[in-house]
Amino acid sequence: MIDLLSTWLDIPVYALNAGLSAIILGIVSGVLGSFIVLRKMSLMGDALSHAVLPGVAISYILGINMLVGASLFGLLAAILIQFITNRSTIKSDTSIGIILSSFFALGIVLITFAKSGLDLTHILFGNILAVPQSELTQSFIIMLVVIGVVSLFYKELLISSFDPIVSKANGLNINFYHYLLMLLLSIVTVSSLSQVGIVLVIAMLVIPAATSYLWTNKLVHMIVLASVYGALSGVIGVILSFEFNLPTSATIVLVGMTGFAISFILSPKNNFFKKGLRTQ
Repeated sequence: MIDLLSTWLDIPVYALNAGLSAIILGIVSGVLGSFIVLRKMSLMGDALSHAVLPGVAISYILGINMLVGASLFGLLAAILIQFITNRSTIKSDTSIGIILSSFFALGIVLITFAKSGLDLTHILFGNILAVPQSELTQSFIIMLVVIGVVSLFYKELLISSFDPIVSKANGLNINFYHYLLMLLLSIVTVSSLSQVGIVLVIAMLVIPAATSYLWTNKLVHMIVLASVYGALSGVIGVILSFEFNLPTSATIVLVGMTGFAISFILSPKNNFFKKGLRTQ
């Protein structure tokens, strides 16, 4: 079907795959990133995006699907971060830094020790122009799963995101929804490795959601706007990278950041000019 669509649109298959991958990644990043931003878990997202590297390496060594190993290590990282924070006087940002660096270093050692065919540069930075059809299909299925899970638990995720204390007092298992988001985040991170890589995936998760947050006060509107903006940033970034021979993944992120900068200045919610005048 991709080949037929490529012929009909007169676009090379690799370019069409890149555009579709960018759209899928933009949508899923908007949905999941909205909760990451609202829960002030951007640093946690960064930690998990790096913590899945040992799982990727072990999955490759054992010959199993990378989603399995990476998801397990993502959950393990989230559990260890929470354990260190709860059982010591160390604050969450410090425990995140410890786990992030340790897991990332372990992943590099495992990849080197195994002498595998894994390209560390490809994992770190991705290559959206070389996404095979199988990974495109996998990303599409993951997008549907994320949308389905978020739709199913929308009310619980909404309540626990805005007021976790009241949610816990009313008997809501906030830990379940926390780790559910961590699991989804780990899965999305792995599915994005071949596209934007570990280093840039957190930008795709945070920037569209943060931009959307500046324009709306309702979560459902934030999710829709973030998804649309994420997909649009992806498509524009792919087009610009083709036109000016730029690294595609980095260009996508820079397009998203440009929109955020404009929103930061112009959005009525942020009210940058009035705030600026008031502080002078």
